[in-house]
Amino acid sequence: MKAERAVDDARYAERYVAFHAARGHGPVRIRHDLSALGMASALYEPALQAEDWPERAGDTRRRKFGAELPTEWAEKVRQSKFLQYRGFSSDHIRLALGKDFDPDI
Repeated sequence: MKAERAVDDARYAERYVAFHAARGHGPVRIRHDLSALGMASALYEPALQAEDWPERAGDTRRRKFGAELPTEWAEKVRQSKFLQYRGFSSDHIRLALGKDFDPDI
């Protein structure tokens, strides 16, 4: 079955990353999920590196909150927490919310 690629862990990891990224999950969450399944990081890291995570974070934000960037600080924090929950890093969140947003201050 391995010769026919019917059972292929690398392909599974690739499809898992693509599927969950399309659903709006970020690399932190996907990495954690695959690690919890017992998969070696060498199998899924190439698939994670192939994605454009800042663009995915922006798409996820736009799907949930609309195209307009938030102007109020409270709304920026709310959207930031949503993206963090979905598994995006602070760098991805910063890019998705605009250049003037810095969650560390």
